[in-house]
Amino acid sequence: MDFPGCFAMMLWHLVLLALIQGVTEFLPISSSGHLVLLPNLTGLDDQGQVIDVAVHVGTLGAVIVYFWPDVRLGLWGVPRLLTGRIDTPGARLAFLLMVATVPVILAGLVLHLTGLADALRSIAVIGWTMLVFGLVLYWADQRGPTRKQTENWSLRDAVILGLWQAVALIPGTSRSGITITGARFLGYGRDSAARLSMLMSIPTIAASGILLGADAAMAADLAALRDGAIAAALAFAAALVALAVMMRLLKTISFTPYVIYRIVLGVILLGIAYG
Repeated sequence: MDFPGCFAMMLWHLVLLALIQGVTEFLPISSSGHLVLLPNLTGLDDQGQVIDVAVHVGTLGAVIVYFWPDVRLGLWGVPRLLTGRIDTPGARLAFLLMVATVPVILAGLVLHLTGLADALRSIAVIGWTMLVFGLVLYWADQRGPTRKQTENWSLRDAVILGLWQAVALIPGTSRSGITITGARFLGYGRDSAARLSMLMSIPTIAASGILLGADAAMAADLAALRDGAIAAALAFAAALVALAVMMRLLKTISFTPYVIYRIVLGVILLGIAYG
């Protein structure tokens, strides 16, 4: 009598986690921050590494599908890049994505090996990062010039955006939000800034999945793998919809609605943390 009810609650929990990850991964409001907040604010059990990896795999699939022409271009350029040639658009894109990924991989290894990653998973930290980086995004979006397109991406810009992306390892910062902020400061239009941010997410999420997936796979059992497959599929669907909506909205509105959400949530979390 109890098993169906337990399974329904477990499935509801998986759906909730997948929706949170899928919707927030590519919006500038921090997916990691929301995933950390879920058990802290609701009392639900922490989802664990297997589900974390699974939902990230789902969102990785979504961004690959949505930006497939760019992904295909980069993939075609990898063989030339491996021979030391960066003489085609594909090889150049693959090279710049690799450069932009190095800082976050190095910073992630430091946080993982030192244990600082767990120390930063607090409501107070997320509240401050939500608030502060929301205001920085607003400043960049309102004051940043709009003179560059994705095709203007340079080695210098890739290094700078890679450093911005490394900051996103602090929960609540938002990987997409901080890279869009950096791109707007560099002069990219909203659509181009979002596109660069999404393309940068592919090797970053893949690297994170490999780093965490090795540990998760060692400890996983059949039930955990089943739950992971469900979560990945749901996160894929949610992320694909969120991506399509955001990229369409950017043609007519700014990032201000996301900034307002971040500020309101940040103030609430700080009130909880210090209240």
